[in-house]
Amino acid sequence: MPLAPSDIKELKDQAKQLRHDIINVTAWAGGAHIGGAMSMLEILVLLYFKYLNIDPSNPETEDRDRVIVSKGHAGIGFVSVLARRGYFKLDELKTFNQFGSKFGMHPDASKIAGVDASTGSLGHGLPMAVGLALGARTAGKIWKTYCVLGDGECNEGSNWEAAMAASHYGLTNLVTIIDRNNLMIDGPTEDIMSLEPFADKWKAFGFHTLEVDGHNFEELAEAIDISLSGEKGPCIIIAHTHKGRGVDFMEDNVKWHYGSLDSTLVGRAHASVDKEQQP
Repeated sequence: MPLAPSDIKELKDQAKQLRHDIINVTAWAGGAHIGGAMSMLEILVLLYFKYLNIDPSNPETEDRDRVIVSKGHAGIGFVSVLARRGYFKLDELKTFNQFGSKFGMHPDASKIAGVDASTGSLGHGLPMAVGLALGARTAGKIWKTYCVLGDGECNEGSNWEAAMAASHYGLTNLVTIIDRNNLMIDGPTEDIMSLEPFADKWKAFGFHTLEVDGHNFEELAEAIDISLSGEKGPCIIIAHTHKGRGVDFMEDNVKWHYGSLDSTLVGRAHASVDKEQQP
């Protein structure tokens, strides 16, 4: 869907607020996978505030769109988005990853409203999404399935088996987006297990491949529209992002794959978000 200037401003404001939320929840929890939560944030904000057919007041409605956040370790970003979208109150996240809380480090679909699948074992999200998309087609349903992958988890062979199936069955009701921030827990993806030529790999598996700036709402929306049109067949959207986006001392720093924040760092992080996203 084309985005008007007012839409873009609204989305940017939402992303800015959510970066502040993620910083706060990380501090409340004593630590979290904050870097990857920040890198995928624009993707989730665009989906949840513009594209998805969902009803937070009735999260189990049968004809809702499904979302699989395969990079489940970045769940602190996912649940923050769900809170702002109205699935539950933001204050509930003060218990994030604490004993007895329903909010674990990896979101549990049996406990958290709005979570369609429990993830965290990397490489499982796309296979589940392919199954959902194929099931919807078989049942004659029009709802869509969206899958957000991390680039590091593309080392897992299960993703490529799922890719073969998605291509073979021509699953144009599946939108797959990769958060390509170039870093994983152990270091740069190209040092740990090279993914390049990444786009060519997906092309070889039968996908129309789109590469965009993953922090640019207009580019993301254009790519999602192409994928949803079905005219190009199954699509993969490689969203180039920055780990820790919005916080200057975290950006592109593998040390912030997981980290904790004391009161001084919380202040610095909030100030950086405000400075980076000034009008």
